[in-house]
Amino acid sequence: MTSTTVHPSSAKNHSEGSVPGMFCLVLHSHLPWLAHHGRWPVGEEWLYQSWAATYQPVFSVLRRLADEGRSRLVSLGVTPVLAAQLDDPYTLAGMHDWLGNWQLRSHEAALATPRAGDSGAASAASLRRLGGREHRASAAALADFEENWRHGGAGLIRSLTDAGAIELLGGPLTHPFQPLLDPELRSFALQQGLRDARQRFGTQPAGIWAPECAYTQGLESLYQRSGVSHFLVDGPSLRGDTSLGRPVGTSGVVAFGRDLQVSYRVWSPKSGYPGHRDYRDFHSYHHPTGLKPARVTSKNTPAERKAPYDPHRAAAALDEHADDFVEIVRRRLADESARIGRPALVVAAFDTELFGHWWHEGPEWLELVLRRLPEAGIQVGTLQDAIDGGYVGAPVQLPDSSWGSGKDWRVWAGDDVQDLVQLNAEVAELALTAVKKRAEHLPRSTRDAVSDQIIREALLCLASDWAFMVTKDSAVDYARDRAHKHAHAAREIAAAALSGDEARAHALAAGWRHADGLFPGLDSRLLTAGSEVAR
Repeated sequence: MTSTTVHPSSAKNHSEGSVPGMFCLVLHSHLPWLAHHGRWPVGEEWLYQSWAATYQPVFSVLRRLADEGRSRLVSLGVTPVLAAQLDDPYTLAGMHDWLGNWQLRSHEAALATPRAGDSGAASAASLRRLGGREHRASAAALADFEENWRHGGAGLIRSLTDAGAIELLGGPLTHPFQPLLDPELRSFALQQGLRDARQRFGTQPAGIWAPECAYTQGLESLYQRSGVSHFLVDGPSLRGDTSLGRPVGTSGVVAFGRDLQVSYRVWSPKSGYPGHRDYRDFHSYHHPTGLKPARVTSKNTPAERKAPYDPHRAAAALDEHADDFVEIVRRRLADESARIGRPALVVAAFDTELFGHWWHEGPEWLELVLRRLPEAGIQVGTLQDAIDGGYVGAPVQLPDSSWGSGKDWRVWAGDDVQDLVQLNAEVAELALTAVKKRAEHLPRSTRDAVSDQIIREALLCLASDWAFMVTKDSAVDYARDRAHKHAHAAREIAAAALSGDEARAHALAAGWRHADGLFPGLDSRLLTAGSEVAR
């Protein structure tokens, strides 16, 4: 296939019959800090599954397209807390072991004996085919990991950025829900997150995916001070008119809205391509090996009666759905351009983990779509390209909003999580008080490991993931335990420090740092340097 590089300039670059406007695909890659905090069913296994099923194949797709000379493929968000795990020596070793175990499980599947009551998906013939598929997939993943990931993900991400294949989006350190966060910690978390990206990838992102697409008045001013020029909100935040990016107030910082009509075609709370009958079923397991042998079959088919997975049927569905999506984008661009009387913008935005982890065939679908969109005359670019190409309209005022249920803050501030809201406020206040009091008596020329760990644990407690998991009734006990564990860590270190027991404070900080040692560059002195955190 001929390589096609699409540039953001304007109509003169379009071929005859091209579609007006620009399409932007935005992916948000994020997991909470999982290292040293449990293994199964929630914990490190979540990281390793996502790494093998999503990050490896999605980055392989991007590398392959970049090697063909294609550029400006996606705006890719990688949260600092995920980036830290993709670079951590402990998780790198754990991932290598996990991939080897995956291969062993594939051999077990090929040799497994069906049990009484097993469905056709777990018949002897089906299990042999499953074992063969999983052996080939695990062998390829091992080879890819050893060649491209063994020393971390930073170099791989940097190479894609340097090649112009992606626009890198950043964000706050541990993915906190910013509207509910103390303003000082909000500023610190964002600016330190951008600083971490600059140190890790060699470039500071100009755009961010704000955690949970959450917004409250004043965030645009923080973004402007921090060097952020654009960010994501959900479509309803712009009252459904996502045809152009919009500067927020007088800040000049541009909000891009997710086009729900297009995005929901792929994935929505109730429908989307991944639920098609021929795709691999996410929820059905061959329990002796933990592998997934079945296809969706139908939404109402119980797990024990689902049909065996057939890659050929899945490939036919992929071809159909890639063409369908290209046509949806083509029509949406044409309709929106006609409506506003100028070339329009369409932004489709998703969690990266949808592609592979949740939807097994997702990475293949991404590659098909990224190839077929330019072939259909559709201009593909990044959010930065959209700004450079003039896809920006009049300023707006945004409401308090998010991309969660109801498009408000109920997921992170509703009745089910009021205890966590209160816990977060208390931990934030305690951390700020302890760090500021220590700063009054310590020389600013020296890093303070105690204050650094207090802030580190506080920020881990404040991650938006815990409230989300509670509200959505997903691993509720784990989520609450994690929030309270980090709160306990911050409290006990701070208590020793404030009581003047330096030996105990340092011992506690060192102990917790063994489990939670991410962001070694985190420097609490920057939090006490003034309201404008040094960059």
